[in-house]
Amino acid sequence: MTSSELWTRASADRYDAEERAMSSAAVLGPTLDFLAELAGDGRALEFAIGTGRVGVPLRERGVPVVGIELSPHMAAVLRRKTDEETLPVVIGDMATTTVPGTFTLVYLVYNTITNLLSQDEQVACFRNAARHLAPGGRFVIELGVPPLRFLPPGQAAVPFDVSERHLGFDTFDLAEQILVSHHFTRDDDGRYRRGNSRHRYAWPAELDLMARLAGLERERRVADWDGSPFTQDSTGHVSVWRKPL
Repeated sequence: MTSSELWTRASADRYDAEERAMSSAAVLGPTLDFLAELAGDGRALEFAIGTGRVGVPLRERGVPVVGIELSPHMAAVLRRKTDEETLPVVIGDMATTTVPGTFTLVYLVYNTITNLLSQDEQVACFRNAARHLAPGGRFVIELGVPPLRFLPPGQAAVPFDVSERHLGFDTFDLAEQILVSHHFTRDDDGRYRRGNSRHRYAWPAELDLMARLAGLERERRVADWDGSPFTQDSTGHVSVWRKPL
């Protein structure tokens, strides 16, 4: 078992409603286009598939998808959407769990690699991806760039969402590369619910080194699923590494 924190039944049941914006056509369309092109005529494996926000519509596009998911509660929400034969899901962690066969695409979206709280586990995740890839296959990660330039000396937190129903900010342990995301969410009854989660942030260049240790080669890095260029001002990236032929 890895150090990832486990989603509870209550948080899993709320997930789709709270992330409704991330399931919009404007967000999902470019994501699915990008992944489907890389998958080609092969199979795709999603690490940390969650409730199937990406995996289910990708399968509906005709790409055979298999998922690995640590939380049985998140997987149970996915199972309400599609059956096991259509989209198989194995319960386990993304750093060590294996599934049968090989894939042309392994992908990990929405900052989820940061759920692994040590560098060793993140390296193991890359190796697990390489283990599942056919020669020429790709590993894709979507990840934010750590917003440390917004953290002047003496400041401990950086806000990432200030809206009517949600206040979110991150606090940082710079020595350990750990951030804690804090959330204050207003429920329909007007009361606020507090939650937090720990993450290990990683820089793009650090991910490239992890890929090299796993025998993968970087193929491209863009700022978003629409293919816009990655620059020093980008707040996130989608990176693609390829398993050599």
